[in-house]
Amino acid sequence: MLVEPPGATTVPRRKKGSGGRLRALDGLRLVAALMVAAYHYGGRDGEVSEAWGSSPKVQFPTLHEFFAYGCLGVQVFFVISGFVICMSGWGRPLKSFFASRASRLLPAYWVAVAIVTVVFALPVVAYKAVSPSDALVNLTMLQMPLGVDRVLGVCWTLWAEVRFYALFALCVVLPGANRRRVIMFCAGWMLAAVIADNANMPLLDIVLMPEYAPYFIGGVGLYLVHLDRRDAYAWGIVAVSWLIGQHYAVQSLWHAAGADGFSYRSSTGIVLVVTFGFLAVAAIALGWLRWANWGWLTVAGALTYPFYLVHEHLGWVVIHALHRGVGLPSGATFALTAASMLLLAWLLNQYVEKPLTPRLRAVLAKDR
Repeated sequence: MLVEPPGATTVPRRKKGSGGRLRALDGLRLVAALMVAAYHYGGRDGEVSEAWGSSPKVQFPTLHEFFAYGCLGVQVFFVISGFVICMSGWGRPLKSFFASRASRLLPAYWVAVAIVTVVFALPVVAYKAVSPSDALVNLTMLQMPLGVDRVLGVCWTLWAEVRFYALFALCVVLPGANRRRVIMFCAGWMLAAVIADNANMPLLDIVLMPEYAPYFIGGVGLYLVHLDRRDAYAWGIVAVSWLIGQHYAVQSLWHAAGADGFSYRSSTGIVLVVTFGFLAVAAIALGWLRWANWGWLTVAGALTYPFYLVHEHLGWVVIHALHRGVGLPSGATFALTAASMLLLAWLLNQYVEKPLTPRLRAVLAKDR
């Protein structure tokens, strides 16, 4: 039991009567992952065009405009992450928090890096593999700050997650989580991030992540709402996070319509998707989706992380094989590619995560 400083308000990790696992949150994780997959398969140009044999605009003349919004699944993920990390870090010592995060991320990540490296090295695969040295650096999850080629295209989001974990661990978990400290963490980080955005200091940008901070902070605020829906400070954190978050999303993803652009995302559409992410997590925090308590949602949540890791680069290989090799139509190729990546995610969960995660957690959490 953590000893709280005088005047601190200690709140239990779960609200009384909130039940067990928030299965709707598991389902939302998978929705966000499928959004990102839709973007990678049909909402952008680049190397996936080589897999299709032409631009996804040709393959999906209408749907590509909707798929283009799928990249905002990352922002939804970050809101979910803020909620989950606050929940998992509350009342936990630093060693336990670190062991939980490391054991959750690393086993599937290591195997995904190995699989993609091996597949891309095959002579029949047209995509270039990273060098052996770079592949080894990728195992550390520090390839982004080192400027090393990425094995997994999606790992830039993991670098953002790792920085969030470090900030939360140092500012909240290490001194001991309580409502006052979490509120001060959210307010201080938001203010510092906004200032850093115009300070022209790269180090501050790396540490404070102005472009992504509002989503993590908003998720933390929504966990406080989950604990007490009448908490005005928590609602204030969520509101400010949404206001600033939609600004950054529009700023980075909106562009004027033009022939050279792959697709046109309207600013209204971007704001609506960001709002969806905040509202969906808010509905879960308030217990409005407690009825969504089906067991398969837990399975969906378990598949999300390994699916997210492998779906992009291995998806290119499957799309090429099914569409250009076998000659399947675009829609069937899209569906079968997503299904095959979900199957691979299930295998990773069953034969990598389930046996290795508890063992790694036990080793890292062991007292010396």
